[in-house]
Amino acid sequence: MLFLTLQNHIIMAKQQKPYIKMEQSAQLLPQEELLMTIESSKNFTIGVPKEIVLQEKRVAIVPSAVSMLVENDIEVYIEKNAGKNASFSNEQYADAGAIIVETSQEIYQCDIIIKVAPATVDEIALMKKKVILISALNERIQTKAYCKALMNKGITALSYEHIRNNTNEHPILHSISEIVGSTSILIASSYLSDSQWGRGKMLGGFIGINPSEVVILGAGTVAESAAKTAIGLGAFVKVFDNSISSIRRLQSNIGISIYSSIILPDVLSNALKSADVVIGALDTNDFENNAIVTEDMVKNMKQGSVIVDVSVDKGSCFETSEVTNHNNPVFQKHGVTHYCVPNISSRTPHTSSYALSNYFAPLVLRMHNEGGLNQLIVNDSGIRNGTYLYNGKITFERLAKKYGMRFQDLSLLLAAFR
Repeated sequence: MLFLTLQNHIIMAKQQKPYIKMEQSAQLLPQEELLMTIESSKNFTIGVPKEIVLQEKRVAIVPSAVSMLVENDIEVYIEKNAGKNASFSNEQYADAGAIIVETSQEIYQCDIIIKVAPATVDEIALMKKKVILISALNERIQTKAYCKALMNKGITALSYEHIRNNTNEHPILHSISEIVGSTSILIASSYLSDSQWGRGKMLGGFIGINPSEVVILGAGTVAESAAKTAIGLGAFVKVFDNSISSIRRLQSNIGISIYSSIILPDVLSNALKSADVVIGALDTNDFENNAIVTEDMVKNMKQGSVIVDVSVDKGSCFETSEVTNHNNPVFQKHGVTHYCVPNISSRTPHTSSYALSNYFAPLVLRMHNEGGLNQLIVNDSGIRNGTYLYNGKITFERLAKKYGMRFQDLSLLLAAFR
């Protein structure tokens, strides 16, 4: 009788949702898999709230991505003016098929919430139970209260900065890092040419004039993008990193020979003395202070030179750095201009929103096509890597240890779905 009842439910689900195709062989699946198939046949709603964190101007889904999702029978709810700071109007979202709502409370009743910044405790309080949250985690600044609020609601949470792809890279971080790298050079160029903050000097090269010198600390994605942009402007680039393999990869990707060195204090100090611009882009896996440029080194830099500290939120590269914001982004110390804004990609919110949306929209579509998030997590180890809470249980061991909370192995929790 149970089998017949389940079979009838499946037939009804097929009639109600004709766009979901179910193979004939599904009727012979074990009971647990039949139940999951029935659950996955339900349509789900996507909610995109307006970001409320200070100076976060990006939006998680752009209008063109909304069109793709709506065409696949996925309902998308956008909070009014969610895309305003990124130059996406309510009319653009409505024309793409989104449902515009007035309040964030309405958004947080959706099945899946996609946002840029981590949710605040107040935002979590508005969410219905058992929702799926996809956002940044920002583990370094997160609190125990944040984790407990998610756990109390039984929420499944994915950190987009920890999700990996099939080549074991972090696809969203990679895209954002490329934007940050290029933007850091454009920021430096703006201040270097300014008569108040810089030397009134054009960044790059010009016929009959020595090219600007750009020192880049690090050899990761941010550094590579910064180097390409600086070289494109005609600057002379020097790269420092402690990983020879990373330097070799960067140089290979750039395609031309550039000055490079491991980080030796004397060599670095000499390079800084002649530098017009210094980009701090060291990759680090911990949150200790990683200042390799001492205050004395900064004192010896040229007056009007510019430091852009991309790593200021991960343990700064510079002893003289102090966190700033987009309203007051720079200060001078020892005659050197410091730009130390943590969220550089929010300076170009339109472009950065596309970078985020280009991943989020296909991810939602995969959930739809593969039978929901549970099945997607089972199928994709990269998605599992980004899942730090599952039905209110912490599945990110480092996070659990940080707050003395219970860790549960995600693979064991998913065993019923394999």
